[in-house]
Amino acid sequence: MKINKTDKVMGIYLNNLNNNIRANKKNKLKRDELSVSEKAKDYLYALEKFKKLPDIREAKIERLKREVQAGTYNVEGRKIAEKMLEKIKFDKRI
Repeated sequence: MKINKTDKVMGIYLNNLNNNIRANKKNKLKRDELSVSEKAKDYLYALEKFKKLPDIREAKIERLKREVQAGTYNVEGRKIAEKMLEKIKFDKRI
């Protein structure tokens, strides 16, 4: 069996190969872009500031310690109950 005109088949193959290489080069020139909204920037700013806050409010703790030691600390049951209810309502919304 004799196969003729293989040069045309190879020409088509090489042409397709070159086209694929050119297409890949064009794709490599494009760069991904990322844009961050103003809302996201504000959120990141607030988050950074929040992270810098101390975990414990030293002045309030010292004041409460003095009041407890002096016997002048007054616990208001109504405020405690209100805070507990706020927490329950918040948990239900989540």
